[in-house]
Amino acid sequence: MNTTYPVKTIIRWLWRSSRDNRLQAVLNTLIGLLEVAVSLASVWAVQRAVDIASHSREGDVMTAVALMAVLILSNFALGVASVWVRNILGIRAQNRMQQRMLGRILRSEWQGRESMHSGDVLNRLEQDVTNVVNFVAETLPNALSVAAMFAGAFFYLFCMDHTLALLIVVISPLFLILSKLYMKKMRRLSRDVREQDSMVQSILQESVQNRTLVKTLEGEDAVVGRLGGRQKELHRKVVKRTKFSMFSHLAVNTGFAFGYLLAFAWSALRMSSGSLTYGGMTAFLQLVNRIQNPARDIARLAPQFVQALTAAERLMLLEDVPLEEQGKPVTVGAPCGVLVEGVSYAYADDASHPVVENLTFDFKPGTCTAIVGETGAGKTTLLRMILALVRPDSGHIYIYNKEKRVEVSPLTRCNIIYVPQGNTMLSGSIRDNLLLGDADATDDRMYDALETACADFVKELPDGLDTVFSEQGGGMSEGQAQRICIARALLRGCPLMILDEATSALDPQTEQCLLRNLLADASHTVIFITHRPAVLQYCSATLSLRKA
Repeated sequence: MNTTYPVKTIIRWLWRSSRDNRLQAVLNTLIGLLEVAVSLASVWAVQRAVDIASHSREGDVMTAVALMAVLILSNFALGVASVWVRNILGIRAQNRMQQRMLGRILRSEWQGRESMHSGDVLNRLEQDVTNVVNFVAETLPNALSVAAMFAGAFFYLFCMDHTLALLIVVISPLFLILSKLYMKKMRRLSRDVREQDSMVQSILQESVQNRTLVKTLEGEDAVVGRLGGRQKELHRKVVKRTKFSMFSHLAVNTGFAFGYLLAFAWSALRMSSGSLTYGGMTAFLQLVNRIQNPARDIARLAPQFVQALTAAERLMLLEDVPLEEQGKPVTVGAPCGVLVEGVSYAYADDASHPVVENLTFDFKPGTCTAIVGETGAGKTTLLRMILALVRPDSGHIYIYNKEKRVEVSPLTRCNIIYVPQGNTMLSGSIRDNLLLGDADATDDRMYDALETACADFVKELPDGLDTVFSEQGGGMSEGQAQRICIARALLRGCPLMILDEATSALDPQTEQCLLRNLLADASHTVIFITHRPAVLQYCSATLSLRKA
């Protein structure tokens, strides 16, 4: 599998993305280096205590033991500090990166037909963000500590025995010879696993979201079987990666075991010849461990490094979509209209068949226009162009009044009230949903908007605005959820109102009441996408679209 970005590019991205994690990384580095110092001091303290106890050197045994106790307590305190930094600062860093990535996604250009499944995107925002944060804030500082431990232990052992230190160092890093091949293959295997994991999450998400459909189609067994097939493929990829990892670790650990046996035999021979004390042999064996363990840790760091590169690459792909135009909102005073001039648009995956072709129409200020047409005629695509979610391939769209005319862009959405088709309620309270329309709305304004949207039933609920519902307004009817969504949009207070089949779930009487309320303010320019005769009766103009 070819990777999208070279390693250097991914590393540069990791550095830029680490700005929110640097405090944690610095603290983890300092704690790690202190742990190295305490560990090496403990080797010296143990050697000294053993030599004093065996009368190889002078000194007070209790003082030596007390010094060991201080070092043990210091190591314990550093461990507590490490856990605190990891748990407290770590979750903050993870939260900030998730917020940044989500904000980046929400502010990016809408691609018309998304190439990534929402379950895959969520998988990246959760697991891949966690992997990147852990790598920057913990794995890299740990690598510095490992290097410091290796260097410190080698210097200590070199001072005691030049020959043994050099032999251990020669044997320990033999695994580096094959590291490049190991990293390349491990990166590919890790990416395979992550992609399969995303596919599993996509199936889980779709199945839970559409469980009513699955039940009515009696497709439970088929969906579970589909999940099982994907999980089987994930299991196969994990087994393949695990086998490769185990074989690599076995080869490395065999070298380490040989090095330890060599150190034990060497120190035993020296002690038997009288050139090494019992405490010295104890120090030898501890130092060999402190040289080999960092080398072993480096072997463990390699998969983490590969995992981080894979996670970073997957997040970089989320950022590949360019940002929408950013800046100060451009307002056009009421009443305003929308002028469509010679507009054509085709989706990228079917560029030879335009959805809208050479369309010209004037939604005049203060009018109410119905957009009608068969499915696939481009009604929703036209609204997306007015909302600047997609840009016309040719032609122009303007929002205008008597004083000025501006071409639509993300900065002109501040002039538009938009109610999309279907149930768009979010989980939480009614108040939470309404505040999305205006974060500063008072209770009185919210109740006024609900009254205009014929959603007076909210006043009768025991908790009123604070009534909590599950996702998509679970617990209320489709018609009730639709009216709350309309009230949420009305709180924006914009002069241009676009409603995409916004009354489809309402009974005729409620629909007529809602239409009268919406059209009572002549300063609004209203655009309906509809098939309902009741809506057409209230419209002063009709735009009929046909398939291009």
